[in-house]
Amino acid sequence: MKHPNRFSFINPKRFPFFYGYIVLIVGSIGVLASIPGQTVGVSVFTDPVKDALGLSRNEFSNAYMIGTLLSAFFVARAGVLFDRFGARYIAFFSAFFLALALLLCSQSVWLSHNIQNILSITSWLVPFVLMSLLFFAIRFFGQGVLTMSSRNMIMMWFNENRGKVNAISSITVSLGFSSAPIFINYLIDTHGWEMSWLILAMCLLGFSFIIIQFYRNKPEDFNLRPDGRNHNVKTDKKAKLKTEKNFTLKEAKATRAFWMIGLALAFNSFFSTGFTFHVVSIFSSQDYTKQEAIAVFLPVSIIAITISTLGNVLSDYVHHKIYLYIMLAAGLLASAGLYFLGNGIAVYMLIIGLGVFSGLFAVVNAVTWPKYFGRKHLGAITGKVMSFLVIASAIAPSLFSYCYTILGSYANISYLTTTFLVFLCIGALRVKNPQQF
Repeated sequence: MKHPNRFSFINPKRFPFFYGYIVLIVGSIGVLASIPGQTVGVSVFTDPVKDALGLSRNEFSNAYMIGTLLSAFFVARAGVLFDRFGARYIAFFSAFFLALALLLCSQSVWLSHNIQNILSITSWLVPFVLMSLLFFAIRFFGQGVLTMSSRNMIMMWFNENRGKVNAISSITVSLGFSSAPIFINYLIDTHGWEMSWLILAMCLLGFSFIIIQFYRNKPEDFNLRPDGRNHNVKTDKKAKLKTEKNFTLKEAKATRAFWMIGLALAFNSFFSTGFTFHVVSIFSSQDYTKQEAIAVFLPVSIIAITISTLGNVLSDYVHHKIYLYIMLAAGLLASAGLYFLGNGIAVYMLIIGLGVFSGLFAVVNAVTWPKYFGRKHLGAITGKVMSFLVIASAIAPSLFSYCYTILGSYANISYLTTTFLVFLCIGALRVKNPQQF
């Protein structure tokens, strides 16, 4: 790439140590910066925002679904742009526009009232359409592009140590995501939901400057090697022997591994999104308090961090299809936990299932794709997978909501999730590493 240091005072070639470790730090912060566009960052706003806009739970969930589905149509294209322009510029613009979207979210009531006055109507459709568009923006730039570009950038700078490096990143991200609902809830209780969104927007504007200064696309742009390897004949020969095949998106889609792993990750996105979006309502339906509901994220995160750390460290040595089997078993456990939530032990089943699945999700979604399909077309491949995740997260809140409002209980969603997981368990039996074909 031409001018990889443009607009920045930082030169990776002049660092006294391998610049990939700086990439690890800022890339992990980049994933954390996407939290306002993630379900954990939106869910705490659900009740106060829908009440302020005069929307029902189903209407608010449907707006979230429509906005997220719209973003799914574009996020795969963002992966192609990642391969073309690199993480630096893609992440910068995603952080900047995410900040702008949050700024508009903070003024959503004012915007809704003014639009209604201009159009001379007082219909729920105005705040519904407005929130659908705003959800599209924060989901596309936050959950989709900023997450994908930050995570992929870290993977581009490491190869042999990819699992170990992702273990460090996963710990940071898991701690941040688990504490986010508590922190955002504190902001809302202290400053109100409008000011809270505004504060998050200002933080993202500041981070966009950090991105342009510290994000770098790949080590080869600076005549460096992944993992900080030195240029010498022996190292080059060894690297050549270990060269992996770089699959195109079309070639990747022709493998069973792409679909089974992608759909398993999509299930995690579906279940965790639906659960997180309605977590307060889910637990209140079983006579738990709001504080008890939010407190569930702490033990889930502890389990997720433990599993992801162990999984990342071992990922360079074990077959990743083992992770797939464990993820599916954890999904079945979480589904059973949700179904029997009224029973005390079921809470622990739900926590363990979510924790294990989330922990391995962090491993597989970052490490498996470059390990199975190479780095050259990583953006296009992960962008396509991200569209699966976005679609799954889009439909989850509405399906969870309708199970509660129409069928009378959130537990009914377990029939759907269990059926889907059984299908994946059967399909996963013949999954192989495409590099071994």
